[in-house]
Amino acid sequence: MIEFTRAAYDDIVYRAYNGGEAEICGVLAGGHGIDGNKSVVTDTYAAENVAETPEIRYLIDPEKQLELIETIEEAGLDVVGFYHSHPTGPTHPSETDAARATWPNHSYVICALDGYPFVGSWRWRDDEEAFEQETVSVRSGH
Repeated sequence: MIEFTRAAYDDIVYRAYNGGEAEICGVLAGGHGIDGNKSVVTDTYAAENVAETPEIRYLIDPEKQLELIETIEEAGLDVVGFYHSHPTGPTHPSETDAARATWPNHSYVICALDGYPFVGSWRWRDDEEAFEQETVSVRSGH
């Protein structure tokens, strides 16, 4: 399960809408539950999509990603996953998303904009080399 603060959830949706035809991307920060199967996202850290074809792929510059991770850790937070958008769908991870997933037990959030925004999340299970869909919830209040 992944739980977002309202502000973090809205930030992803608004950034996806404002990204136009290009996929937006970034890092999710917050904390992990005691059992490791629940993440709480309190902050989002946007990154520039440096993919050659940003309409159908996303890529965070490795140096920028390292900077973001250091910033998150210095703030006393954990990296809980990554996010990107699919401006024209699909609402699930693509084969490319699965091929590039490298953070076991971290969430990969997709905001699909084909019609109404759909925010879904999949946890990468490295031992199975597969994504496992997880429940997305939004915390009311702060």
